[in-house]
Amino acid sequence: MRNTEYNNMLVLGVTGGIGSGKSAVCDILEVRGARIFRADEVGKRLMSEDARVRREIVSAFGEGSYLSSGQLNRKYLADRVFSDDTALEQINAIVHPRVFEAFVKAKRDANRDGVRLLVHEAALLFEAGGDRHVDCTVYVDAPRYVRVERVMRRDGVAKEKVMDRMRHQISAAEGRRRADYVLRNNLGREALARRVERLLRTIGKDFVLRDWLLG
Repeated sequence: MRNTEYNNMLVLGVTGGIGSGKSAVCDILEVRGARIFRADEVGKRLMSEDARVRREIVSAFGEGSYLSSGQLNRKYLADRVFSDDTALEQINAIVHPRVFEAFVKAKRDANRDGVRLLVHEAALLFEAGGDRHVDCTVYVDAPRYVRVERVMRRDGVAKEKVMDRMRHQISAAEGRRRADYVLRNNLGREALARRVERLLRTIGKDFVLRDWLLG
């Protein structure tokens, strides 16, 4: 755990492998009163709306990166980057620095607004170095077969596609090792909500000034 950058706000990093349920965890935290910075959604928005990012993506991956309507061609890019480690590094180098800039601004805004808990949700939190900019981290974990089934059902993709995406993320063992806290998500939404509440209480005790977390 690191010293907090702001006296009255805790910045919590939430990550986990694809299909682990980190977004569900953040939904629960949001209901509880946290502000959520969803890095993956911010990245997708930048790829669609930021002119500089769009230019760099087209330069690196060609005109096919965008549909004739101007929308991001997600399938085209996914097929390119998840089958080519160099291409994945290229797109991450384009998008991640801009996402980090957005996160820095989100931290300033949250502190100004009196937010007590800011959550940085990111699939590649550790890989992108985002864990260096939060106070503590949570790794959301679930059995691999559960994760695969969730993603196949959610995205309508074949098992091979899911496994290909998993290959580009750190292993669950490495995620658990690097995180300050581990949250197991294998028993449904109600059980997850109870575990999130217990986690908040544990974090509240570890960061004794965070009375809001214990409330």
